[in-house]
Amino acid sequence: MYEAKTKEIVLRRVREALAKSAPFLPPTPDFTSPLHAPVSEDMSVEFAQNFINNSGVFIYCENEEDFFDQLYVYKKEQQLQNLFVWEPNIQRILVHAGIDFVSDEENFIAQADAGLTTCEALITRTGSILISSANAAGRRLSIYPENHLVIAKASQLVPDIKDGLKHIRNRHKENFPSMVTLVSGPSRTADIEKTLVMGAHGPRQLVLFLIDDLPH
Repeated sequence: MYEAKTKEIVLRRVREALAKSAPFLPPTPDFTSPLHAPVSEDMSVEFAQNFINNSGVFIYCENEEDFFDQLYVYKKEQQLQNLFVWEPNIQRILVHAGIDFVSDEENFIAQADAGLTTCEALITRTGSILISSANAAGRRLSIYPENHLVIAKASQLVPDIKDGLKHIRNRHKENFPSMVTLVSGPSRTADIEKTLVMGAHGPRQLVLFLIDDLPH
């Protein structure tokens, strides 16, 4: 008897609800709109903030000569004895600047304090560096040394990941690199007792030298 009465109450409430006018419905969402707010006009500033938030070391260089000075000082302060550089274009400018580096692969695993590479693009929204296996440094130079140093230009800044991938597609066309990855700060893990450990699966330090090549 009690269950029948309860059922009748529920059904009556349902009928009353259906008899009322339909509530105001919100406007249909625009699924074509971007998921995130647009990046700021000065992408270098936003990128630098996001990059530093990812525990990266950001070094602004006014021009190429300033880059030489900044690299020389950083190398000396961090006592980097063996800076490995495998990309011919970087090797040429370092020779011109009189900065010592290691160009061969002998004793690379045992002696590499740092590796210096270029990159494909800089992703402003995430503060990430987009790298690929297409450059002469290959895969290893950005992974094995404790310090990964990257040289990039402000003209390589793009708003989002999709823009970076589009850049790679336009640059390499049918020879799309076999490895494309985003580097967002130094390697880290907290798998063991939730204790953050830097450099567990890769470089302990990620350093970006950003050369300003944009017109002012």
